[in-house]
Amino acid sequence: MPLRHCFTYGSLMCEDIMSSVCGRRMRGEPAALMGYVRHPVADQDYPGIRPNPNARVQGILYRDLGAVEIARLDDFEGIQYDRRPVGVSLPGGEQIDAETYVFGDAYQHLLRPGEWDFARFLEHGKARFVGRYVGFQRLPSTTPNRSGEP
Repeated sequence: MPLRHCFTYGSLMCEDIMSSVCGRRMRGEPAALMGYVRHPVADQDYPGIRPNPNARVQGILYRDLGAVEIARLDDFEGIQYDRRPVGVSLPGGEQIDAETYVFGDAYQHLLRPGEWDFARFLEHGKARFVGRYVGFQRLPSTTPNRSGEP
């Protein structure tokens, strides 16, 4: 399986959380995703994105993820999210093919109005999120990809 790049826009923008989920040290770089909007998820500290041709989402791009990291991310994201190919822009204008997790159609009713705020997450939600999702450090290291995923 070729190495992949992953665009993150929520809790996984934090390198410590991404590293815990992937099972190895991860380093990210700023990137932007055009054509999507980010919303808070009801009663959660994390966001979801949905298509919106007039929107842009700032996030972090992680490069060169292998099959193990992708499988761990699939398990972490669960059934609410669909992994999809996207194109992202780097600050210098370079375009990169990546994958990201889009909030699934069946769960759109859980997205709340307004923009999810990363600074607010860092200040108020990150500790709570890490406490709730402490199990991500124990994700299996060899789980195969979910059926139907790219």
